[in-house]
Amino acid sequence: MTTGYDEATEGKVYSVNGGDWDEVVSGVRDSGEERLVVNMGPQHPSTHGVLRLVLTLDGETVTEARSVIGYLHTGIEKNMEYRTWTQGTTFVTRMDYLSPIFNETAYCLGVERLLGIEDRIPDRASAIRVMMMELNRISSHLVAMGTFGMELGATTPFLFGYRDREMVMDLFEYITGLRMNHAYVRPGGVSVDLPAGAVDKVGAFLKEMPKRIKDIRKLLDANPVYVRRTRDVAYLDLTGCMALGITGPILRAAGLPWDLRKSQPYCGYETYEFDVATQRGCDVYSRYLVRMQEMEESLKIIEQALDRLAGPLKGDPVMIEDKKIGWPAQLALGPDGFGNSPDHIAHIMGSSMEALIHHFKLVTEGFRVPAGQVYVPIESPKGELGAHVVSDGGTRPYRVHFREPSFTNLQAVPAMSEGGQVADVIAAVASIDPVMGGVDR
Repeated sequence: MTTGYDEATEGKVYSVNGGDWDEVVSGVRDSGEERLVVNMGPQHPSTHGVLRLVLTLDGETVTEARSVIGYLHTGIEKNMEYRTWTQGTTFVTRMDYLSPIFNETAYCLGVERLLGIEDRIPDRASAIRVMMMELNRISSHLVAMGTFGMELGATTPFLFGYRDREMVMDLFEYITGLRMNHAYVRPGGVSVDLPAGAVDKVGAFLKEMPKRIKDIRKLLDANPVYVRRTRDVAYLDLTGCMALGITGPILRAAGLPWDLRKSQPYCGYETYEFDVATQRGCDVYSRYLVRMQEMEESLKIIEQALDRLAGPLKGDPVMIEDKKIGWPAQLALGPDGFGNSPDHIAHIMGSSMEALIHHFKLVTEGFRVPAGQVYVPIESPKGELGAHVVSDGGTRPYRVHFREPSFTNLQAVPAMSEGGQVADVIAAVASIDPVMGGVDR
C-alpha cells in the first residue's frame, strides 16, 4: 500500500509498507472475539514461491484468507517496450518459468496477427510449436504433482515428478540449447529446426513416459491418506469458477470441458485428435485427476506432431520466407560447440553487401509492425494465457499485457479456504498451482 511520496532530485520516491496488515489486525482486535492473524509466507515451503497469505484463524478454522502478491515483480511487460519485437520473446519466456514455451507462443501469435502473417507460418513450425507446448504441459504438471505431494508430507511423488520432468528438460536442452528461458518460438516460426536425432529422442520419450505416469497413479490415485487430504477439500463449483474467471484444470475439474485448443484452436490444434479431460468433484482430488489425464492426452498430441515432423513435413522451413521479418533459422554450430560455424559466417558475409546490411538492420533495429492491437489466448497448463499486444507502427511494442492464469486463479484462494482447516490451505493453493513469476511479472 502506498503511504505517500517524497520529492527527490530524480523524481518521486514512494515508500511502501506491507499492505493493510495493521487494519486487519486492529479489526480483529477490536471485534472482541479471539482470533489469530498469521502471515503464511512470503518465504514458506508450501506457497509455491513468494506468495504471502494473511490468514485469520478461529482455532484451526480459517475465517478469512487474503493473498498478497508482488514480491517477484520484474517489470517484464514494461521492459518489452524498450526492445524489438523479436527480443520480446526473451522477456516473456521468464514469466511463468515452468511454462516458457507457452509464454513465447502466445506473444508470437499476437505479433503475427498484427503483421497479418498467420496463414504464412510454415506448417513445420506450427507442428514444432505444438510438440514443444505439449512437452512443456507435461513438465509443468509433473512439477505440480511432485510439489503437491511433498507439501502434503509425501516425498516420493516429488522425487518421481522431478525424475520424470528431467526427461523433458533433456529434450528441451537438446532441441533449443537451453533447459529454461528458451526464446525458441519467434515471430514467424521457431529459431532453429530440430537437430539430428531429435525425432528419435522424442520417440523414446513417448515409449517411456506412459510407464512413469502409471507409477505416479499407482502411488496416489487410491492412496487412502492422499484421498482423505484432497477429496471434498477446497471445493469450488462451476458457478464459483465462472464468477471468478477461473480457467484451466480448476474449471475442467468442475465439469466444464472448456479448452481453448478445442474451442478456439490455434497452431493447427483442430487437426489433432485428443480428448478434453474433465471431472465433476470440484475439489483438489478432481484437479489432480484432470492434470494426470491431460498428461496422457498430451502424449497423444506429441505422437501425432512427431509423425508429421518425421513424415510429410520433413525438410520444410521453420521460419517465414519473408526476409524482412524472419530471423535466420538455418544456423550451424562452430567446432567448439558455440557460436556460428565458419561456413555459416562465410555464407552470410559472402552473399551480398545488401543482404549483410539488411541482416544487420533486422537484428539491431527490428521490423515494423502495423499499428493496432490484438488479444490472443492459448491454453497453458494453468488455464487461459492471453497476450494483449499493441503496436503504434514502430519496431518496438507500444504495450504488451498478459492475462496470466495464475494471477486470475489466485482469486479462488479465499473461496476455497475460508471455512476450512488451516492445513487445507496448503492443498487449496497447491491445487491452483500458481507460479509467482507469472503472477507478478
